[in-house]
Amino acid sequence: MIRIAGRLSAVKPSASMAASQAARALAATGAEVIDLGLGEPDFATPAHVVEAAQAAARRGETRYTAAAGTPELRAAVAAKFARENRLATDPERVTVANGAKQIIFNALLATLDPGDEVLLPAPWFVSYPEMTKLLGGVPVPLPCRAEDGFRLRPEVLAAAITPRSRWLFLNSPGNPSGAVWSAEDFRALAPVLERHPQVMILSDEIYEHIVFDGRPFASFAAACPELADRTLTVNGVAKAYAMTGWRVGYATGPADLIRAMNTVQSQSCTSVAAPMQAAALAALTGPQDCIATFRAAYQRRRDLVAEGIARIPGLTLVPPEGAFYAYIGCAALIGARTPAGETLADDAAVVRHLLQAAHVSAVPGAAYGLSPFFRISTATSDAVLAEAIARIGRCVAALAPAGAAA
Repeated sequence: MIRIAGRLSAVKPSASMAASQAARALAATGAEVIDLGLGEPDFATPAHVVEAAQAAARRGETRYTAAAGTPELRAAVAAKFARENRLATDPERVTVANGAKQIIFNALLATLDPGDEVLLPAPWFVSYPEMTKLLGGVPVPLPCRAEDGFRLRPEVLAAAITPRSRWLFLNSPGNPSGAVWSAEDFRALAPVLERHPQVMILSDEIYEHIVFDGRPFASFAAACPELADRTLTVNGVAKAYAMTGWRVGYATGPADLIRAMNTVQSQSCTSVAAPMQAAALAALTGPQDCIATFRAAYQRRRDLVAEGIARIPGLTLVPPEGAFYAYIGCAALIGARTPAGETLADDAAVVRHLLQAAHVSAVPGAAYGLSPFFRISTATSDAVLAEAIARIGRCVAALAPAGAAA
């Protein structure tokens, strides 16, 4: 019998993947399911990016590269950070990995000792706490209220820091909340962090280019330069350029941290596939018009969903300021009864009912550390989203309110 490592016992599979798998299983029975569980662009990768990968393979760029990435790609990443984020860096302080998730995994593996704490504002990206637990760390939830725009308050951060605190994770625009932090929001945290030099900051900026209503985007390390020497800025090509399957993420940070992360990478996956790096290089240095096109579509879809949810009694939504999700409050549905007589005990039950009764797949807020909510992806067509909102509305209207007589 195969013995599985004990450290895996506390780690859950991806909740968004699980939601999508449940949707596919239902669809296999013949049901017309709308899967809003996974978050990835529905657009095609720009043609010049695809062509760059093909050309690189034809040129014979099919061998190992340096663990940190090709010199050309690291130089392009450094130039991007300087140009778009006002971050002074150089190629030696840039690392490239198989997606932003591997960047984060490498950073944690390089820095966490058993029992070290990772401070996670909730709602969080589902992989943050699971990676932390897998690598022997302790996730510490920092609840962020809807009435605060899902932003972390300095006093909440101050109360959570201990001598074992190793990292603070920040994600703007946020998955699942869509919250976009301003430079002022970041600077409000700086005095707290300055008092605790053992705490590093991981700023996940993967949705950087998906910001709505003309809001400016702020990078944490640029907003708080006094903390730049302990900040890892994480990004990638997946979301901005519709390249989720190409698996190229990148980061910049302190030289000793980047070197440690490169050591981890050299002993795990070696490097990102060379043609994929050529594709990422083309994305960063080629035409950028796709970014505005994609952003306009995501904002239009955000508006469609926000207006639709506002018309459904029992559901609430803080309109997302970026990314392509809607984190929908469902507190009024807890305790309600379905037509079949089931009481909806939590947001996981709400999501199960939406799938079974409305054939709409979503992810429960429990997966993101803040309930009662559920997340839907808005990275699909206007027509599909309109139908999904209509189905959700009919499903919610058919519930018997909490406390109603049976």
